[in-house]
Amino acid sequence: MKKLWSGRFQKETDRLVDDFHSSISFDCRLYRQDIQGSIAHARMLGRQGILTPEETRLIISGLEEVLADIESGRVEFSKEAEDIHMNVEQLLIAKIGEAGKKLHTARSRNDQVALDMRLYLKEEINELLGLFKELQVALLDLAEKHLTTIMPGYTHLQRAQPVTFAHHLLAYVQMFSRDMERLRDCYRRTDVLPLGAGALAGTTLPIDPHCVAQELGFSAVAENSLDAVSDRDFVVEFLAAAALVMVHLSRFGEEIVLWSSAEFGFLELDDAYSTGSSMMPQKKNPDVAELIRGKAGRVFGDLFTLLTVLKGLPLAYNKDLQEDKEALFDAVDTVKKCLLIFKPLLATLQVNTAKMARAARESFTNATDLADYLTGKGVPFRDAHRVVGEIVYYCLQENKTLEELTLEEYQKFSPAIKEDVYQFINIERCVRARRALGGPSPDEVRAAIARAREKIERVK
Repeated sequence: MKKLWSGRFQKETDRLVDDFHSSISFDCRLYRQDIQGSIAHARMLGRQGILTPEETRLIISGLEEVLADIESGRVEFSKEAEDIHMNVEQLLIAKIGEAGKKLHTARSRNDQVALDMRLYLKEEINELLGLFKELQVALLDLAEKHLTTIMPGYTHLQRAQPVTFAHHLLAYVQMFSRDMERLRDCYRRTDVLPLGAGALAGTTLPIDPHCVAQELGFSAVAENSLDAVSDRDFVVEFLAAAALVMVHLSRFGEEIVLWSSAEFGFLELDDAYSTGSSMMPQKKNPDVAELIRGKAGRVFGDLFTLLTVLKGLPLAYNKDLQEDKEALFDAVDTVKKCLLIFKPLLATLQVNTAKMARAARESFTNATDLADYLTGKGVPFRDAHRVVGEIVYYCLQENKTLEELTLEEYQKFSPAIKEDVYQFINIERCVRARRALGGPSPDEVRAAIARAREKIERVK
């Protein structure tokens, strides 16, 4: 098959080169964006008088037929045509003849592929934002059920202070909110039309990129033709945002793995989102959470792939940029799959509220409150901290909790401790008392859930 660019070549490309060079095996998924961009380009060429009305009509109707053929499965893409752009063009020429050869007027594959990727990524960002919204709602629904479910909060994976399960879930609501903000910000810089830049220096023909931008829904047109065809910052930004999404999903996955173990026993995964062992009949494995944790690494690799591709490229277009697509597609697919499965995984969790509460009560998570109590009695905090440390050590020796000490035992360590200490170190009171913005008090968490729901509804 003669290449559409073969005019200055006297030999056919080697079959190994065809195979090595071809990107149709993966960029075929851009067919819809490619045809969408081509229709807008043809319509603009017609409006500008570069194509005749009949040529414009033929090209647009032909492209619509090609799209229908692809979507009905009647098209087998050709490796010899290299990529989705040349495949679509050859299919068009086969349908409408000579007029199809005029589609590429005032255009290069360099600005064409940049357009396709921007159209694709805009769509995918919007879809991911929709999935995030559903996940946020699932988190808030679960949090609402556990406003008073007390559990230990951790630092260094050691029980630290009492919080609620709802408060813990809201930490992820905040993480995912930032993820959504980053995606929206990335969308803004993706929303720039590169078409019209040509191969690198634009065209001498009287095109109208603003008209194409309006038809395709872009808010801006690239202001430098060299940058328009060589820029992949928007893909890097997306991959960086996707990597952080996976960090957050992985951290959550890790906690689910830990908390569903017998050692914690805080959660039990639904059978539909667990697997068994081929050898050990008693096992119930948190494979979904583990896979999410594991898949984070591949998205990190996608980001590093593109950073490495870009770091040494001179302007403008270089074939290296073909390597951007598989990394982008893989990251999009991976994040999407993880978000899709995380929502039902959360919605079907069984929470062992009794075990969570017991873990908070048995681990001196109210020790800081005891120090605050002494501070309120006029004891300097550093002295209060030392005294409480000594009390905790005593409890460990006597196998007692702070609540189980008698007032006489308490007063051996500090005469400032009075009968009201028991009310002050009550676990429920410890949680309720943390009423500051962002704290675990049920009232504050309830207000935080309301704010989060309002934000979700407000931001489209």
